[in-house]
This record gives sequence, C-alpha cells and structure tokens, in this order.
Amino acid sequence: MASSASWTSFLKSITSFNGDLSSLTAPPFILSPTSLVEYSQYWGEHPDLLLEPNFISGGETKDEEQSNAVKRMLAVTKWFISTLRSQYCSRNESMGSEKKPLNPFLGEVFVGSWKDESKEQKFGETVLLSEQVSHHPPVTGYAIINDKNNVLLQGYNGIRATISTASISVKQYGHAILEYKDLKETYLITLPPLHIEGLITASPFVELEGTSYIQSSNGYLAVIDYSGRGYFSGKKNTFKARVYADKLASADKENALATISGQWSAKSYIAKGNEKPSSKGELFYDALAKTPEHLHVKPIEEQHALESRKAWRKVADAIRKSDYDLIQEEKSLIENEQREMRKQEAASGIKWQTRWFDCVDLKDGKAGDDPLLSLGNIASLSVDNVPSGTLRGSKKENGEAKHWRVNLEKWHNEKEIKI
Repeated sequence: MASSASWTSFLKSITSFNGDLSSLTAPPFILSPTSLVEYSQYWGEHPDLLLEPNFISGGETKDEEQSNAVKRMLAVTKWFISTLRSQYCSRNESMGSEKKPLNPFLGEVFVGSWKDESKEQKFGETVLLSEQVSHHPPVTGYAIINDKNNVLLQGYNGIRATISTASISVKQYGHAILEYKDLKETYLITLPPLHIEGLITASPFVELEGTSYIQSSNGYLAVIDYSGRGYFSGKKNTFKARVYADKLASADKENALATISGQWSAKSYIAKGNEKPSSKGELFYDALAKTPEHLHVKPIEEQHALESRKAWRKVADAIRKSDYDLIQEEKSLIENEQREMRKQEAASGIKWQTRWFDCVDLKDGKAGDDPLLSLGNIASLSVDNVPSGTLRGSKKENGEAKHWRVNLEKWHNEKEIKI
C-alpha cells in the first residue's frame, strides 16, 4: 500500500491534469502486474455459458421457435453478466483495490486457450487472440474462436478517462460481436461506462453505470441498466436488465418479456414480463458460485518477444516485490524502446502493420454486411467512433466509423506465435 503522502500527491497530479487520464503515466505503487491486453480473456472465462445458446435450437412450430429465440437471448445475457465480475472486480479481490493495468505497447499480443471441460466433450477447444492495435489512443482487439461449434466472438475496447470530484469517469469505446454461425444468429454487445470510486480512501474500486445493449439479429433486445449503492438497492454492482421482442417494444417497460435484477458481482434473479424479480424467486446467475475457467497460456520461455507476459516479465516481477525503483527502470526501458521504434518508422515512412486485426471503415462503402451496420440500425445505435452504446442521432456523432475486425486468414497463416 502506498504511503498517505504518495497517494495524496498522486491525487493532486490527476486533479490538475487536463485531458485523457489513460495517457497519464501512473506511479508504480498503483500498477497491476498485468497488461491491459490480457483483459480480453475475461470475455471467455465461462466457455460453457458462451457456447450454451448454440445448443438451444429447433422447434416444430413457430411458437416453439420464438420460445427458443427468447431462451437464446436470455442465455447470451447470462453469459455477458458472467463476464463482468472478472472484468471489473478481479483486481479488488486479488490485490485489495483496483490497480491500473500496464499500458500495452503497439503490437503486443496475448494468446491462449480453454480446454473442453465438459463430460460430453461437446465444447471443443476455445482460442483467444488479443492484440494491441493502437497505442494512441490505446485500443485492444480480441477474438475468441470455437471451431467445433462454429462460434466467433470478436471486438475491440478503448477507453477515455477523466477526473471528476472524488472519482474517475471512464467512457468505453468499441463493442463485441458474437456470431453463432450454425444458427445464422449474431449479437451486438455494447460496453457500459464506469467510474472508479474510493480515491479519497486510497482503496479504488470500479462501479458500472449507464446502460449497455445486446441486440440480436432475430430482433430481440436486452437493455441493461447499471447503478451503484443507493439507487435500485443499497448494494454495490447493481443492475436491472429487460428483454424485449424488439427495439420498438423497449419504449415501454410493460412490454418486457423478462426482467432480471441483482448484483452482477453476486446473485441476480429473473421474473416474467415486467415483474420485479425477488431473491425468493428464480435465480438467474450466481457470480460467486461459478468458478471461472482460467486460460491455458504456454510457459514464458516458449513465448515470442511480443507476447505480453514475456515482454513485461521483469516489470511484473518488480511490481510483485514492490520494488518501485526497479519498476520504473524496467518500465522505462520498454517504453523508450517503443518510442525509438515509432521514430524510426516515421523517419522511413513505414506504418506499423497489425498482426491479426484490420481497421474497417464502415463509411467508405466497402464494409459489406458488417454486423454493426445491420444490428446498430435495428437497435438505433450509432456506428460512429463514439462512446459504446451511444444512440443514433446523438450530438456526439463525428462522422467517422472506423472499427477493428479480426482477420482469421492472418491467424491461420501465423508462423511465429502459437497457442
């Protein structure tokens, strides 16, 4: 734990900083030994929930087909809720408070796989690809691939952080696209804004806020509202989700097909229609009872120089030892080397080439049937480079719509980096 004087000095530095806090160099005592490029793994730590919708199919009548479509939407919602505890609580649980992840360098990658833990061996291997596709601003592209069930989750994430009063506000940029190709069904998932509380007490933690959406290609829409202590209940990490038949139906809460509420870091419950879920009613998901399946990552000795854990090994070791001088020394070596590489590229007119992801411009007419175009239109969401979940027609729209997509051909042709 940092001294009171160190923490106070840090607070003064960020309160007087103008601009995006994600670009601010953090003092060693608040650093996590993990690079942000590793956070992509949290999307896939429950492979069974990720793949479950793929096994909900069939139906001899139209009513049965519609019933299964609703069940799939609820299953996708459950999987999404299952990702939140690891994404936003894991540092508090393992290190006592929220820590700033190491800022990935351009081209940094992280790969691994989840083995099939099912008795029936119906899941197969699930592979993670994560790559830092931009450094200014920081953006991570990711893909989770399950070939056996023809399922692909891909997306990218970037943040913009600002200080306000006693908390840090974070707007997330990017989205996830989940494809069940055998079902010919696709889901667009937006990312909620968040804020970091507990700065005054030197015990920072994350609280989600605002709204995120899950839009299915079959029309169904999940609207998820987040709040902290003192809104829906006196508990932290509270959310309420409603599933509707379509965007039009979502204009009236009475049209909800199902309502889910509780804590995304603990228990949540479900009720039919717009009824208020009760802790005495049907359990929807228990985040504390479901143990994440951790990613299998090859030993550091076998990793490529661009792989995250090998690249940051000395920095991570110094952080775990709380050797602040060594942290700064090793971290500066990496950062200075990266700055020199960018200078050399600029001088020679060479642009860094991403490894597995392509930047796609949705406004140049060449994007084809990109899911963001169709699903964003159904949900009335902006496709511009604006905070995730921004509604179409917002004043925030800027006319640019450049997004990152995985190029699986590049991965299949990869020669140097293996799972």
